[in-house]
Amino acid sequence: MVLRLPHAARQRGFTLIELLIVLVILGLLAALVGPRLFGNVDKAKAETTRSQITQLSTGLDQFRLDVGRYPSTEETLAALVTKPDESTPGAARWHGPYLPKLPKDGWNNAYQYKAPGDHGDYDLWSYGADNKEGGEDYNADITNWQGNPSADASPAAGTGNGSNSIPPAK
Repeated sequence: MVLRLPHAARQRGFTLIELLIVLVILGLLAALVGPRLFGNVDKAKAETTRSQITQLSTGLDQFRLDVGRYPSTEETLAALVTKPDESTPGAARWHGPYLPKLPKDGWNNAYQYKAPGDHGDYDLWSYGADNKEGGEDYNADITNWQGNPSADASPAAGTGNGSNSIPPAK
């Protein structure tokens, strides 16, 4: 005697075709939405880098107000968080730290610093996503001296060193 189960009891899962259809739909959604989300990641990293350059510039200005000069290239940005050697000019007037810690750019690379700079009292920059000089889009250098319309409108703000350059949003 063959025992037959009611139709509802026999249907326990999805067929292979149903699973494949769902996977194709998910794949299409990921292909459409994914690039837009990842494009925003690069934009956010560039914006973060630009903001950190502004924060570092503020710390450098505070250092200059206390010590009477900007940190030298040899002292590096570390002078903003660590008191310079006592033999260094102005070290007795250091009232830092001027930043809680030295940030890294949006791509986890160290910022570049040169004082005196070629473009002002100091040059401060990130090499961008590729960590190489030059480049385009998000590989472009982000600096404290290249065009930013909002910062250029107010030259009295900051060091007068110019502004930050950031790739345009896509």
